[in-house]
Amino acid sequence: MKKSVSIFVAAVLSLAIAQNAMAQASVNQNLNLAVSAVYKIATSGDPGAMTITTGTAGNNTLTSVTDASTNYSITQNFASTVKVTANLDAALAAGYMLQINLASAKGTSAGNVDISATTPASALNAVTGIALGADANKTITYTFGATADAGVLSSTAKTVTLTLTN
Repeated sequence: MKKSVSIFVAAVLSLAIAQNAMAQASVNQNLNLAVSAVYKIATSGDPGAMTITTGTAGNNTLTSVTDASTNYSITQNFASTVKVTANLDAALAAGYMLQINLASAKGTSAGNVDISATTPASALNAVTGIALGADANKTITYTFGATADAGVLSSTAKTVTLTLTN
């Protein structure tokens, strides 16, 4: 009799477990998904002071100085290709030259771009054909030059604007 009761209890437990496994409830949720345009550019900071201190006797072109201590990063999902432009807040006086060179793995760098005469209305292309995605920690190289006949330039603050645009 014990064997019959054990089999009966096992059968009842199995049936209860089977009914619980078959008893299910479900619910549906509807989602609306979207990705907005992400269009970001950032720099790692400001370069150091660039001071020309020497030249060659008999040569009007003074020895230029270079700074490659900063980087820029971009992220964009906006267009199949975009570009980075560069300009100064106001043009430099004649005889002074500032070039910028932006490295890029996702686009085509224009190499050394003379931004000496640029203003916000006359930005120049520094990188073109930048594909969708991200380009991180790419080197910014500045080269500052002058001619002797331009004279002495007191410490002058300039703002360079890098713009990610299509």
